Amino acid sequence: MRICRFAKSGSDARLAAVNADSRVYELPYACFIELVRGAKAVGKTSFQRVRELIAKLSPLDATFEDLPLLVPVQAPDVWAAGVTYMRSREARNYESTGEDTAALTIYDRVYDASRPEVFFKSTAARLVGPNGDVGLRSDSNWQIPEPELGLVLDSGGQILGYTIGNDMSCRDIEGENPLYLPQAKIWKGSCSIGPAIALPESVPDAYAMDIRMTISRNGREIFAGHANTRQLKRRYDELVACLMKDNLLFDGTVLLTGTCIVPPDDFTLCAGDRIYMQIPEIGTLSNRVMGQ
Repeated sequence: MRICRFAKSGSDARLAAVNADSRVYELPYACFIELVRGAKAVGKTSFQRVRELIAKLSPLDATFEDLPLLVPVQAPDVWAAGVTYMRSREARNYESTGEDTAALTIYDRVYDASRPEVFFKSTAARLVGPNGDVGLRSDSNWQIPEPELGLVLDSGGQILGYTIGNDMSCRDIEGENPLYLPQAKIWKGSCSIGPAIALPESVPDAYAMDIRMTISRNGREIFAGHANTRQLKRRYDELVACLMKDNLLFDGTVLLTGTCIVPPDDFTLCAGDRIYMQIPEIGTLSNRVMGQ
């Protein structure tokens, strides 16, 4: 069961449920957290509540792909974990050392440390939704998208669902100095999430989810990569516990869990590129790249 949020008419936003046979049902909620709280009020999980509701509803004529999709959850905060996959460690090492990848770096130490790297990524006002435009930073010449599984959390750290996140990154700024990480990660249009939220009961194994990314330029595919969450070094509860430590979480907080797909070192995004990120249980997050 997937939950999406769409523009019904004008500024009116509604939730919809997409069941296993791809039929779409409009739900009587305007946002994902309303659904979660409504289910809790009647002693049910979100999955149970949605199944109860759609049993009494008729499906929409529109398909999931036809809906004018919005960000699936208006996340007050988006956080991200770094160096959680071997490929990410290798890429971060190259950024900071160039060809001298034999040198031990802070990224080797982070990968093997008991404390994971968790950093702030975005706010609701900065988030880009499905089919929206992500942006390029004007003072960077080496920018890439990073496809990541996102955990949608409540204020107590419980996983409410899974989504896809695009952690846009400036590899040159990050590699120049680790203290520049916020500038390498946060700017206008630097994070998108969507297209939906997969409820936990509908995901057989969250540590066996395929992640794919393709990038096209002028209608031609210029990059394709594939990974699986089984390659993740950290457990989700470990990352959530680190985020919660002496911190304040809000219902709808999103935690991106790191990437294992990194384009070649000579690759950088250009305005007009189209990015596609797919996790079958969730869908495909598509965004166009715009310059600043």
